[in-house]
Amino acid sequence: METYQQFIEDNENRDGVRFSWNVWPSSRLEATRMVVPVGCILTPLRERPDLPPIQYEPVLCGRTTCRAALNPYCQVDFRAKIWCCNFCLQRNPFPPQYRAISDQHMPAELIPQFTTIEYTHTRATTMPPIFLIVLDTCMEEEDLQALKESLQMSLSLLPPNALIGLITFGKMVQVHELGCEGCSKSYVFRGTKDLTAKQIQDMLGIGKAHGQPSQMGPGQVPVPPANRFLQPVHKCDMSLTDLLGELQRDPWPVGVGKRPLRSAGVALSIAVGLLECTYPNTGARVMLFLGGPATQGPGMVVGHELKNPIRSHHDIDKDNCKHMKKAIKFYEGIAKRASTNGHIIDVFACALDQTGLHEMKSSINNTGGHMVMGDSFNTSLFKQTFQRVFAKDVNGEFKMAFSGKLEIKTSRELKVSGCIGPCVSLNIKTNCVSDTEIGIGGTSEWKMCGMYPNTSHALFFEIVNQHVAPIPQGGRGYIQFLTHYQHSSGTKRTRVTTIARNWADAVTNIQSISAGFDQEAAAVLMARIAMNRAESDEGPDVLRWIDRTLIRLCQKFGEYHKDDTNSFRLSESFSLYPQFMFHMRRSQFLQVFNNSPDETSYYRHCLLVEDLTQSLIMIQPILYAYSLSGPPEPVLLDTSSILPDRILLLDSFFHILIFHGETIAQWRAQGFQGLPEYDNFRQLLEAPVDDAQEILQTRFPMPRYIDTEQWGSQARFLLAKVNPSQTHNNLYSWGSDNGAPVLTDDVSLQVFMDHLKKLVVSNQS
Repeated sequence: METYQQFIEDNENRDGVRFSWNVWPSSRLEATRMVVPVGCILTPLRERPDLPPIQYEPVLCGRTTCRAALNPYCQVDFRAKIWCCNFCLQRNPFPPQYRAISDQHMPAELIPQFTTIEYTHTRATTMPPIFLIVLDTCMEEEDLQALKESLQMSLSLLPPNALIGLITFGKMVQVHELGCEGCSKSYVFRGTKDLTAKQIQDMLGIGKAHGQPSQMGPGQVPVPPANRFLQPVHKCDMSLTDLLGELQRDPWPVGVGKRPLRSAGVALSIAVGLLECTYPNTGARVMLFLGGPATQGPGMVVGHELKNPIRSHHDIDKDNCKHMKKAIKFYEGIAKRASTNGHIIDVFACALDQTGLHEMKSSINNTGGHMVMGDSFNTSLFKQTFQRVFAKDVNGEFKMAFSGKLEIKTSRELKVSGCIGPCVSLNIKTNCVSDTEIGIGGTSEWKMCGMYPNTSHALFFEIVNQHVAPIPQGGRGYIQFLTHYQHSSGTKRTRVTTIARNWADAVTNIQSISAGFDQEAAAVLMARIAMNRAESDEGPDVLRWIDRTLIRLCQKFGEYHKDDTNSFRLSESFSLYPQFMFHMRRSQFLQVFNNSPDETSYYRHCLLVEDLTQSLIMIQPILYAYSLSGPPEPVLLDTSSILPDRILLLDSFFHILIFHGETIAQWRAQGFQGLPEYDNFRQLLEAPVDDAQEILQTRFPMPRYIDTEQWGSQARFLLAKVNPSQTHNNLYSWGSDNGAPVLTDDVSLQVFMDHLKKLVVSNQS
């Protein structure tokens, strides 16, 4: 019999799904008493090179209110060629092409190990991807030069039939024609005036009629009708390379004490309008490269006078932000237009000050775009991150999908409450939609314009079965996820994942429910809810909500005698959960102190889109120790792990930090690693660097790499993350050899757990 841990891992590898509860309480009343909602982290396009290529359409249930796909959990009558839908119990005849099936000769979708299967639609028109570059020219010469080189390099990574376009902006916005040889030609728009899609269409002389896919004979690759502004790469790569090479900084003079006039909002609006009227409902990316904040026109986030600094969290709390609300409303409007047409907006913002990501976040999060934040375009952090946007899979195809849609079907005891992830609601109300909303609710379908192998969505469900109508022993609940998307090769695909879980009576069988608790999935689900609340609620209110849910969960599933803190015990399946919540409370997702609003938006964006493993690293970073006394080992994220004869490697997702203990740092300063008799010391210094390089080469966005030592200024990145078990307050531990004290008034995990136990076992809470 496999353990629950093995069961959870197998399900994640096969279906890309992790549920908070793997045995479900059989009534609504009991489900509300479980504290953590029934929910899952779904990674719809998790890489599965072993999936068979199915070149036909899925077979759907005939009932119009159901339309679930045929799956291994359906009952099949092979003699009568009939299958029974496991969601609505309708009996459906198989289509004629299935007439040869038998229990020995089954189609792939009925084989038990294919609970996840991907269909390629052969009849759908294929379209190449579209990339529209929107480039800021108000930046330093070396930054602009580095960015131009990165863009020229990216042209060689695009498939030859991909369409590409270029818009540049400073004080004015220029839409460049790519079809003309010999001379460069562009249409110039004022940066202070927003235009509708219709106005852009009329001014540029383009329209929807021009954007329909051309008719092709069978077996030929369709070439979409290009217009002057969006051309196939193979036609214009030389002229576009020259055009990028000739680009100059924005010529408008910048006075002393002024910011450059930057029309980022209008440029983005024109880009969305251009795609809106030429390629609606087709996979396209708008890639905005931003070197500073928008300072004029719609979407401006700060005035052009340098004496007026860009807003901080303090200004937002005091409602002292002149442009913020207006800008947020403007970018939300752009997000709505782009997501309606299935277009993605990426923002690559590189500047030493804030650039307005806080205002722009809805246009990125709602369209499934990338948000990348750096100090300069002339750094390896930006260059390598940008290169990874065009990463390819084993088949040489881009790891990106376009124009996605997620549908959910549930069995009648369940309803879907909502989704927290990079998507927008399609407002499709079916029988399986709950009245209780968590995140984006009130629908069973969501639009996901951009999707990647790591893109994950937190989905929440409500159990609606009444306490008085028990589910028969051995009954199962079913959920089906149908993900429709445009593959980067242009084909339309549908991935169907069907999962089943057992029901249990929470009154008589609480042990089996608690044994099926996945504390890692629950921590990430609760973190997403907390982050979603933090967007609208005050910070202390969110922390109080986390504390209350943690106390209630421990009261429900902990073992203890009333008023006796020493008697409190949590079973193995819950033991790490309080620790995750402790680190979540201290994290930059909820604590905005010492972070700008742009940084907070960036960190929250990453937690919103990443898969479960990466999300856990963000919540509770990983710490590895390297020493001469043994092989590398994971150690506690605690001050007691900071020892003089150790090297530590911290991975917090956003930073990769190598920390040298005091003794190791002294040996390194004296150059022992260069002497042949100290070869083992040289190997010790190299080991964490090699491991760090491995992480740096694969992660997107590329993390910041820091090399520091005890008492070094950058050691603060490690000291801010470790559990402060030794501080300047517990004086008795000063001078002892175990660990390094941190100067902080934060409570340690031990104090946090002591308070938690006290509140759980007391009568009042």
